[in-house]
Amino acid sequence: MLPEEFLVRMERLLGEEYADFLASYQRPRNVGLRFNPLKTKPLPLPFLRQPVPWEPNGFYYDPASRPGLHPYHEAGVYYLQEPSAMSAARLLDARPGERVLDLCAAPGGKSTQLAAAMQGEGLLVCNEYHPARAKILSRNIERMGVANALVLNEDTKKLAGFFPNFFDKILVDAPCSGEGMFRKEEAAVTDWSRQTVEKCARRQLEILENAGKMLRGGGRLVYSTCTFAPEENEGVIAAFLASHPDFSVEQTHAPWFAPGRPDWVAGGRAELANTFRLWPHRLRGEGHFAAVLRREGAQFCAAPEEPASALPPDYVALPTLPQGKAISFGQEIFWAPTQLPRLRGLRVLRPGLALGQALKGRFEPAHALALWAKDAPQNVNYAADSEEIAKYLHGEALPGQQKGWTLVQVDGFSIGWAKGANGLLKNHYPKGLRRIMTTSVADL
Repeated sequence: MLPEEFLVRMERLLGEEYADFLASYQRPRNVGLRFNPLKTKPLPLPFLRQPVPWEPNGFYYDPASRPGLHPYHEAGVYYLQEPSAMSAARLLDARPGERVLDLCAAPGGKSTQLAAAMQGEGLLVCNEYHPARAKILSRNIERMGVANALVLNEDTKKLAGFFPNFFDKILVDAPCSGEGMFRKEEAAVTDWSRQTVEKCARRQLEILENAGKMLRGGGRLVYSTCTFAPEENEGVIAAFLASHPDFSVEQTHAPWFAPGRPDWVAGGRAELANTFRLWPHRLRGEGHFAAVLRREGAQFCAAPEEPASALPPDYVALPTLPQGKAISFGQEIFWAPTQLPRLRGLRVLRPGLALGQALKGRFEPAHALALWAKDAPQNVNYAADSEEIAKYLHGEALPGQQKGWTLVQVDGFSIGWAKGANGLLKNHYPKGLRRIMTTSVADL
């Protein structure tokens, strides 16, 4: 049951469209996935349906297929993502070599989409304020094989002090009242109130203010929400523009989306019509809002860079690394982007690609390194529907004549490590990820 006050407001705003809007809640939800070009081009998997028009790597899929159980999901071949949620990162248009910030990044769908667009080049900073959600973000960055991402767990105001005028592109997918997710999340319905909308709008403006301080002159910022409330959408943008004359709404070609509504907020300037609304009765996706902002000027502040460490001598036997530098955190070694700034004073979950641990007399590779690697000096490859892959994901040892660290692959996609000795491959798939394959891959 949708909140009565919400329905009254939507009927007032939509007028003749209200009946179509209400009818969209009676239709099945559209579900989507996005292929990871850091691993592969889109594959002709049997459960895929039509492409998502605004994301070249995105596809709708048959919800009965449960692709989250497929080994390809564990290998980071694709990311399950609601189709409308693919719009914001696409509008940001991140490019290889840029400095990009995803300010409210958990659970990681948009961050990994930005990483794919950057093709492993440049610096991607992914931040999440809530610690538990930041850990989920970090795991998804790892699963998708992203090497050039710094994952932080920080307050946006603190970050604004660390990175003034630093980023080329910033995505602010702001926490919101979640009205666009009413069909997907029951909690969004039960938690909704007018007071929640007003509280979210105040918090969103504060986050956007901090984001604006971190964008360099000439840079692009995308503000997005998954709510219909004008106070959280056009209202926040209008308030921000009123106090930031160096920012403007950029005209962006996105023919799939409806224009924003300057007439829905007091004093709404005409350029708000260049923002975007994604309506569930007009496209195959949930409700979203997005605004593309451009900052004038040429201001830019470089940040001091984190000094490099030495790689452990045993590393030579493992996969070749991209451009970057080694960073040590105690026994843990990471491979960081060349532009990685100094991290002192920041809560860091992941300063790049985890390589492994330098232990006494040996180097133990990290699971993240396996998910990034395309190959290794030793590897074993199994079919997705094989008994071996099912056993590996369950944590069992496998037969094999390899000696030492061996990369385990599923249809050529790396999924984890095993260590060979005495005719067995000892399983090094992380215990927290292990599961019983209760569904046959052939049925997916």
